[in-house]
Amino acid sequence: MIKQWLCIALCSVSIAAADINIPPAALNEIAGKIYRNETGGKRENLVVWNNGENFPSLGIGHFIWYKYNEPERFEESFPALVTFYKTKNIELPWLLRMYRYAPWKTQAEFLSAKHNDPAFKDLENFLYNTQAVQIEFIAERLNASLPKILAATSQKKRVKENFNRLLNTPSGLYALIDYINFKGEGINQNERYQGQGWGLLQVLETMDPNVAKKDLMQSFRTAAKTVMSNRVKNAPKERNEERWLAGWHNRIDTYQ
Repeated sequence: MIKQWLCIALCSVSIAAADINIPPAALNEIAGKIYRNETGGKRENLVVWNNGENFPSLGIGHFIWYKYNEPERFEESFPALVTFYKTKNIELPWLLRMYRYAPWKTQAEFLSAKHNDPAFKDLENFLYNTQAVQIEFIAERLNASLPKILAATSQKKRVKENFNRLLNTPSGLYALIDYINFKGEGINQNERYQGQGWGLLQVLETMDPNVAKKDLMQSFRTAAKTVMSNRVKNAPKERNEERWLAGWHNRIDTYQ
């Protein structure tokens, strides 16, 4: 079980997939990297509604929050984060106490609230001030992911070996935590274009399992870029996902 790492200087996080501990300083560093990856280091980008999307994204992980009756093409993760806050008895801001679903029906309505609604600013500040909880939530997702990923692949040995090799290096741990937050486990059948996924599972399947340790991160980066390029190639043309590919590749390049 992952323990909250902000509690005391000596506490650590245990990952069940491999018998290692994540020092609190390491998780803190990873949280900062994810925050910069998703927001450019800007607090105002903690709550956004990106062009070309039908939903807002919130927090350091840009967790998806659907409005009522929105088709769930991509996995919604923000309500699970809200539940995680509740399990820790953290007082929620008014918007999260009042709404199960995202309260803005359109991007224009969202932007109006962003500029004019004090409750929106309270939500933004809450997410900025609780980054420690969010990285714990993301790390717990990684902790629970390996059994689900292995259940979804015919390449169990290859995937498990790649996962555990990455888990036992600082850069690999960051890559696993960030990528699973970035593009998911890769097991959701709704997250497919032309039958192909783009999550962590697909990257681990694509990696060379025999690569030397010194080349491990290069192998992960190459596999992740291949998977993301395939996603863009397979995406519906009207989504114009090519516009995001360079940014996705830049993010993958942080896995050094």
